[in-house]
Amino acid sequence: MSAPMHDWDATATAMADEVIEYAVERLRTPKDPQWGAQPAGELAAALAHAITPTGVGGHEALRLFRDVLMPACRPMDDALNLAYVPHAPSIASTLFDLVVSASAIMGANWETGAGAIAAENQALHWLADRAGFPAGAGGVFVSGGSAANLSALVTARSRFVRLHGRAARHTVAATSEVHASVRAAANVMDVDVLTVATDDDGTMTGAALRRAIDAAPPDVVAGLFAVVATGGTTNAGIIDDLAGIADVCAERDLWLHVDGAYGLAALCSDRARPLFHGIERADSFGVDPHKWLFAPYDCAALVYRDPAEAINTHAQHGAYLDAVDRDEWNPSDLAYHLSRRVRGLPLWFGLATYGTDAYAEAVDTAIDTVRAFADEVAARPGFHLLTRPALSIAVFAVDGWDADRYAAWSQRRAREGRFLVVPTRWRGEACLRVCVVNPRTTLADLRNVLDDLADGFPLSP
Repeated sequence: MSAPMHDWDATATAMADEVIEYAVERLRTPKDPQWGAQPAGELAAALAHAITPTGVGGHEALRLFRDVLMPACRPMDDALNLAYVPHAPSIASTLFDLVVSASAIMGANWETGAGAIAAENQALHWLADRAGFPAGAGGVFVSGGSAANLSALVTARSRFVRLHGRAARHTVAATSEVHASVRAAANVMDVDVLTVATDDDGTMTGAALRRAIDAAPPDVVAGLFAVVATGGTTNAGIIDDLAGIADVCAERDLWLHVDGAYGLAALCSDRARPLFHGIERADSFGVDPHKWLFAPYDCAALVYRDPAEAINTHAQHGAYLDAVDRDEWNPSDLAYHLSRRVRGLPLWFGLATYGTDAYAEAVDTAIDTVRAFADEVAARPGFHLLTRPALSIAVFAVDGWDADRYAAWSQRRAREGRFLVVPTRWRGEACLRVCVVNPRTTLADLRNVLDDLADGFPLSP
């Protein structure tokens, strides 16, 4: 590489000033809610001159990002983005993410990143403590819930093989409401999924799990190595019967993994913590701080009751890795990755900056807002509440509306930049879903959504 790419000079100073000014402005100024995906052909044409033998310079590259690329991205942190699971990173954690990038820390092993890993571990231990895990618990920050689920299930299967030998086919138990990444992980691992029926409100109970196992063929039961419960489903925020499921797992020596990518953030709240009774008996859990713990993308915490099981499974060895000190805490040993960014540092910085009480207050605010919204839906003529919120998701229907009408309304209001609410289905019925993670989202905002729906919305523009 040529020296100008690495030497600090006047050009680098000017670029730094412009980039930092833009980053600060982005934090200060709300993003345009009308931003969103643009046709691929238009974007390709706008970028056609960007990558050349001589480049276009930092000023033009930043202009392209500011004026072309950013407006073609959805504002995930807008207070009226109520779809999927939105994003509400704190100012402190976002600013510190710039520091993490500038610090060039290799977070795979203790030798290269001890200081950063120590801070990440402090944040992980806070999560483990909130879950009621023992003092020896620990984990690692990975890219998202998919990576957490896959790594935990690989660990669970490895434990099963160590204790019982390899089965003809291996199986994991989960419900139809479990996040799609669990079935994706099963596909990657080439294992089967034993589907457990849920009750009327979408909950997996210990009794239902026991019935599913008892009804399964002997060869399926022989290879059953784990159960995935959910601590707040993505679609409706449902929390499974963790205590009852833990009973079954203990009886049958099954690994219990709790996917709480969205919902387990509420562990930080003393008010919400009892909703997760039984989580303290899990073998592992995952939670995404980039969803509801106010960290920037991409950040998921994977926590093990006994990290030794994960280390036995995931530690990589090779001639060029022989120098790694295996007596120290090496995050690369706890999931399927090797190289890794210290993506847990922005969460740690936010916790250290604001204190854990602020996180609990922000989570409680979102829960209170959605519960008040649910009461409003239930009380209004023309609306039907389909699920009573356990956390910060409400699923509801408008009387007489079908899937086409929901889709047309959702798309038009998104284009107008008024709010983003996308349709879903509950028990086969087309409906709407509101998810709040941003403490700036108010009940008045949500009432405006209901007022708009109540106006009837003709399908024609």
